[in-house]
Amino acid sequence: MSSHSTVSLKDQVLNGIIKENTIFKLALSLCPSIAVTNSLKNGIFMGGAVLFVQVMVNTTISLMRNVIHPKVRLPIFMLVISGWVTVTQMLMAALAPEVNAKVGLYIALIVAFASILARAEMFASKNSLLPSMADGLGMGIGFLFALTTISFFRELVGKGSLTVPTGLATDHVFTFINTKPVLLMILPAGGFFAVGILMAGFNWINARAAAKAAAKTAPAAH
Repeated sequence: MSSHSTVSLKDQVLNGIIKENTIFKLALSLCPSIAVTNSLKNGIFMGGAVLFVQVMVNTTISLMRNVIHPKVRLPIFMLVISGWVTVTQMLMAALAPEVNAKVGLYIALIVAFASILARAEMFASKNSLLPSMADGLGMGIGFLFALTTISFFRELVGKGSLTVPTGLATDHVFTFINTKPVLLMILPAGGFFAVGILMAGFNWINARAAAKAAAKTAPAAH
């Protein structure tokens, strides 16, 4: 029986996007949030790759959960993750070689992402297919949202432009003439600033929303 059977699939997806956002809440797998987010296009493709791997790993581990021996579960999890990362690399190299040349190294590092392994261990190995897929979808979308937000902010402020993908191999650059670029934001140091600022903003918004929700559900004072 699933340990999360009382949670709806919608709530499971939203949990990964908001309450347990990999970057903004858990501060896991921060390497790509610094390394590849100086371009909106790179951030979107990297986030999409992690989304695909997260969903497929959760799905695979859930289907295999009853036949995986507990003593060898971690090596099996790593084999499954590396298999799906390899598939992702091959698809990226075939369909978007230009992007693969820029972020391919970091796609390979998805194998070592703590967030992927953690969800396989903590959720997919203990739950049935649909909840595990919803969990993977939520965590993946949350990661994609975080990388897209960070890369949007960094490219806009650091370059005064936005590179928006219009296809797997095409994109359009929007240039904002009246915007004075802050070159620091496209450097590694700027990545740390951007992540810190956006993480603080994300948590502030969530705290405000939680406080309002608590105020509405609190019993009226007599």
